[in-house]
Amino acid sequence: MKQLTSAQIRQMYLDFFAEKQHQIIPSASLIPVNDPTLLWINAGVAPLKKYFDGTEVPDNRRLANVQKCIRTNDIENVGYTARHHTLFEMLGNWSIGDYFKKEVIAWAWEFLTSERWLGFEADKLFATYYPDDKETPEIWKQQPGFIADHLVAVADNFWDIGAGPCGPDTEIFYDRGQEFNNLAADDPENYPGGENERWLEIWNLVFSEFNHLPDDTYQPLPNKNVDTGMGLERVVSVIQNAKTNYETDLFVPIIQAIEKVSGVDFASAGDKQVSFKVIADHIRAVSFAISDGALPSNEGRGYILRRLIRRSVMHGRKLGISRSFLSELVPVIADIMGAYYQELTEQLAFVQKVILNEEERFHETIEGGEAHLNDLMASLKAEGKTVVPGAQAFQLYDTFGFPLELTVELADSQGFTVDQEGFETEMEAQRQRARAARSKEESMQVQSDLLQNITDAFDFVGYETLVTNATIKAIVLDEAKVDQLPANQEGWVFFNRSPFYAEMGGQVADSGIILDGDQEVGQVLDVKKAPQGQFMHRIKTGHMPLTVGQSYTLEVDRAARLKTNQNHTATHLLHRALKVVLGSHANQAGSYVGPDRLRFDFSHFGKVTPEELKQIEAFVNQWIANSANVDIAEMSIEDAKATGAMALFGEKYGDVVR
Repeated sequence: MKQLTSAQIRQMYLDFFAEKQHQIIPSASLIPVNDPTLLWINAGVAPLKKYFDGTEVPDNRRLANVQKCIRTNDIENVGYTARHHTLFEMLGNWSIGDYFKKEVIAWAWEFLTSERWLGFEADKLFATYYPDDKETPEIWKQQPGFIADHLVAVADNFWDIGAGPCGPDTEIFYDRGQEFNNLAADDPENYPGGENERWLEIWNLVFSEFNHLPDDTYQPLPNKNVDTGMGLERVVSVIQNAKTNYETDLFVPIIQAIEKVSGVDFASAGDKQVSFKVIADHIRAVSFAISDGALPSNEGRGYILRRLIRRSVMHGRKLGISRSFLSELVPVIADIMGAYYQELTEQLAFVQKVILNEEERFHETIEGGEAHLNDLMASLKAEGKTVVPGAQAFQLYDTFGFPLELTVELADSQGFTVDQEGFETEMEAQRQRARAARSKEESMQVQSDLLQNITDAFDFVGYETLVTNATIKAIVLDEAKVDQLPANQEGWVFFNRSPFYAEMGGQVADSGIILDGDQEVGQVLDVKKAPQGQFMHRIKTGHMPLTVGQSYTLEVDRAARLKTNQNHTATHLLHRALKVVLGSHANQAGSYVGPDRLRFDFSHFGKVTPEELKQIEAFVNQWIANSANVDIAEMSIEDAKATGAMALFGEKYGDVVR
């Protein structure tokens, strides 16, 4: 096996799949774009769901990248296990209706075992497969040097998250040797695929070949896909022969920096090694998230960042660090990973500023929480009680941001205990409220090739005119393609051209009417972008049907378009005002632009003061009062950036922008 750095492994993976005609795409932002089902991008496939469920078609059906991900559902395990992390990197390659099992298994084997690539020993590799998948084990047996006895059937090797694409998978394990074995020989988990430290899962190849329908039946997919994921941290730990991920070059420099700040030696820290690991893990996640535009707050992803920072501060206290220190670790992370994730380097000073500000606020919180807890315990003692109620402990946590472990520590110092079971009851009730408030939208849609197969040419002419004649090329009614949309019905209609703007980028679609001569025959209720790029119109017919092949006049509601234009321009002015008054970090994080109003969500690490609000209003109103010209030009995205135009991270732009 070669000796490689994490940076070399990351690049080697991308080089390998570039040679296999894959388009190498950049890591998406950790903040999901137009996906209300996720707080964070939590897997390599998450930003690509639109390709897997068929709502969009990629330019290249072979894709590969290294995706930064955040998962916080098992945050309590971080630091106590060898491989739990909040932030991790997922090496992934995908086929969107192109290659399948035979090709991807062969490529995985080549990348892992070829001396040109990672050069793993063939006898150290095992593969698991779904028992009903008879094809996969036969393909593995065809790989040169693969040992047939190293195949293991595992009943849960089936990837399924509910409605949408799903299918069997095959997982690849590396045998680290008996010295890593942490289980008895007869333990039921002591096998490749079990929960153990000897056989380490390094790569999962998922074969999406079924549609999981809402009625819990399964049908073959119109287009079979491949979705693979290889955890970089795990592969690095194998190649660098590290007992845990924390002893690889992805973490060691951070731990060394914590040693300098704390004066504690990691190797001899005993149980306090957990604190080193928690801080090293959390500061990576926080640094990446803030560089992508997330900021600490009291809800959603901002609340998670606040929690990660505060957990890190608490573990710093366990190492004897009583001052703000986390911001000092950010340059170390940029040194390790900034060459690939350039946003870390570009946003370095800002990330440090946000973290330092949050640390200092938390130190103030600790002082306030301690005072509140001391008053509470004094009252309880006067009543002859020595238990801090769970509801009171949760109030400290929820209102003051006071961690439970600190409540327990301070209570213990005064002879009190804490009703931790009652605390957990309150915490679970809050989690349930949060889940209920989340979007009910499905994570992924059921794949259909109906819309994908509508490939008629289309021209959007809505920048030049609001009225045009157009011919119907296709009609979709009740998930079927039909030749006619009956009277008094709603359906999706495809034209060869249209002046109606489709909903995108936070802006609502145009509304208007369909005319046959001078007679209104339909209302345009909505417009969306179809998988092949055409605009499809949600039309409600009147007393006459609409027919494929017939020509009609399409007319946009001029007044509504004008009001939407004004709110769109005001959105840009507001965005600029926020940057001028609050700072360059104030980036758009969501918006609504329609004829009735505009809404602008943005990231900021403090409360907008009344004085700042007045400055923002004055800035926008000055431009409006001066009737500044709105100049429109189309150019390449490179030329646009050269003029100073702002491109939002996470948004998708074409080669030519307006």
